[in-house]
Amino acid sequence: MKLNVFPQPALMTTKIELQTWINQAIRLLEHSETPFLEVQVISAYILAQSREWVIAHPDYQLTPAQVDQLDSVLNRLVKGEPLAYITGQRSFYGLDFIVSPAVLIPRPETELLVEEAIQWLEANPHRRSAVDIGTGAGIIALTLADTFIDLKMTGLDISDDALKIARENAAFNHLQDRINWQKNDLLTNIEGSFDLILANLPYIPTQVLNSLEVIKYEPRLALDGGTDGLQLIRRLLEQIPGHVRPGGAIFLEIESTLGPQVQKIAKDHFPHAKIELQNDFANLPRLVRIET
Repeated sequence: MKLNVFPQPALMTTKIELQTWINQAIRLLEHSETPFLEVQVISAYILAQSREWVIAHPDYQLTPAQVDQLDSVLNRLVKGEPLAYITGQRSFYGLDFIVSPAVLIPRPETELLVEEAIQWLEANPHRRSAVDIGTGAGIIALTLADTFIDLKMTGLDISDDALKIARENAAFNHLQDRINWQKNDLLTNIEGSFDLILANLPYIPTQVLNSLEVIKYEPRLALDGGTDGLQLIRRLLEQIPGHVRPGGAIFLEIESTLGPQVQKIAKDHFPHAKIELQNDFANLPRLVRIET
């Protein structure tokens, strides 16, 4: 059933101030951690303005048609649909990206992987070959390509739909000539080696995933890590020897409870490597860093 901020027919025949609508909408999003932000974003989206404009024009008079559009989008938010899928965009690390239900919405915790990759590349200016495995919308690959003009970046994913979004994001950010996109199952049949290997693979155990709200909207293919959450990570670590150059590095984003297991698997395949577990900005163990 559709929710209406202003369900009374009489009100729908007159104009309504933007701030009045926003105040009512925020009350319906009390379950959200960021109701003010979400309401500002959908207001800007429907009115084709910036968030700054929305904030600066509280007395803007909404037409009945605009109220109806805003109510419709608000209804989707109240039901739990992610804001990024409604607007079709998400910002990450200073860039804007196209997203759709074919790809995961970028998470703040992935910024740790990107920051560590940037620091490693800055510290190793002669190392300029990198691969992003399970690239999805291309967020990691494109952020690094935008940061390092001399980086030879490859993005791999098994999903045609995800690679389509990745290519659209490359064009959207004027980086279409900077990434080598390939459809591939991890590193299977990939020739050659890389200085830096990055992966944010599906890592949520299947049973846990089935109990989460996220599975209603985001792609299972990009979330389901198998029975123990390690199915793809284990396979990748088995494949990497021979694909990472001596003195290179591997950064893996993981589920916060799986650090010791991933470290053990990594040690089995890289017994002489430096292997570290790093916490994200929420102080949860999120990144396994392997330096060969």
